[in-house]
Amino acid sequence: MIILRERATHQHNVAEMSSQYQPPQPASAVKPAQQAEPGRVAFVASPIWEAQQALQHLAARYGNVPPETAQVIIALGGDGLMLQTLHKYMHSGKPIYGMHRGTVGFLMNEFSEDKLIERIAAARVAIIHPLLMCAQNQENQKFESHAFNEVSLFRQKYQAARLRILIDGQERLAELVADGLLVATPAGSTAYNLSAQGPIIPINAPLLALTPISPFRPRRWRGALLPDSARVRIEVLEPDKRPVAAVADHDEVRSVINVDVSMDRGISMKMLFDPGHSLDERILREQFGY
Repeated sequence: MIILRERATHQHNVAEMSSQYQPPQPASAVKPAQQAEPGRVAFVASPIWEAQQALQHLAARYGNVPPETAQVIIALGGDGLMLQTLHKYMHSGKPIYGMHRGTVGFLMNEFSEDKLIERIAAARVAIIHPLLMCAQNQENQKFESHAFNEVSLFRQKYQAARLRILIDGQERLAELVADGLLVATPAGSTAYNLSAQGPIIPINAPLLALTPISPFRPRRWRGALLPDSARVRIEVLEPDKRPVAAVADHDEVRSVINVDVSMDRGISMKMLFDPGHSLDERILREQFGY
């Protein structure tokens, strides 16, 4: 009788556990963005009229909490504001959802005041890492800045820059004579990099673009695709005669003598995009545009 009672109890427990068991969902069935609650979103907006008008209407409808207590930060403006927002909150871990109320809106979703919370819940997540620029100037001062689009070097005077390029400590180009040089992330590959005839990189590709700006020598060198683990070092030749400035997105260092660039995987930013308008889809469409 004891054995039968234990067996019956065991069968009951198994049945109860089976009724409570939920099989794991495939990755595609899991919503990629966390549900945001009304009143738990923070808005940041460009100073232009369209963005400020949108800010007033959306804040009245959905609430507007300080970014420190928000689940999601919503940027209203153009790509310039999105870059500012990424820089300002890159250590917060907050996802960023942008809506286009500015000039250029490649990194933004279409603007609509309706069903904002539902759009955020259904959004796809793109995780991006910034570049870390370490620059040293002629006074031997060192500067560090992050860039989500690109790190660029430009000539400061009428004479072309002369640059030496090393990848992971090995010299790859002894001398580049050009207006400048840039290192672009996949997210930034459709910005200045594309204007400089650089390649467009899919957002999930583990690559960086190394692109010359108006190269004079070597004439046929059009840049390179690098693994995103590469450490790029650019040395300025004749810095007194041919001064060069280095820019990480919008942070500039003048009269540099060398610049180190690498991807900072210690920082991960979550950007939210509407289904069908994800960043990788936009980058793909850009390659067939004209």
